[in-house]
Amino acid sequence: MKIINILAIAVGASVGATLRFKLNMLLLHISYPIGTLIENILGSFLLGFLTAWFSCKAPKEWVKLGLGVGLCGAFTTFSTLASDTVALALAYHFLVSVSYVFVSMFGGILSALVGYLFGVKLWKVYKREMSH
Repeated sequence: MKIINILAIAVGASVGATLRFKLNMLLLHISYPIGTLIENILGSFLLGFLTAWFSCKAPKEWVKLGLGVGLCGAFTTFSTLASDTVALALAYHFLVSVSYVFVSMFGGILSALVGYLFGVKLWKVYKREMSH
């Protein structure tokens, strides 16, 4: 792997992890793991958007890796989702944890779809504006 790709992933991951940490610290006072839910939903939207945008205009490999693998990969977190699900089941009720998983999974998928559609729409607007 090229050093530029590794550096882009590292920088993106640093930004993504820092944003995730700051969001969690901001929402730590809420007992429900809303921070993880927001991170995964927003991260899914962003990755959907980037996927659409990059399918219309292929970026340099290091840009794609830095934003997709680095930023989105470090901002979103499946392991914390799993851990939060167990904690919710133990502290509250099994139904609370199941609903958390449901909202996280389907919300993430829907958010990725909306991000993708938004990316395609924005690309069309961008292309139209650039052609004038």
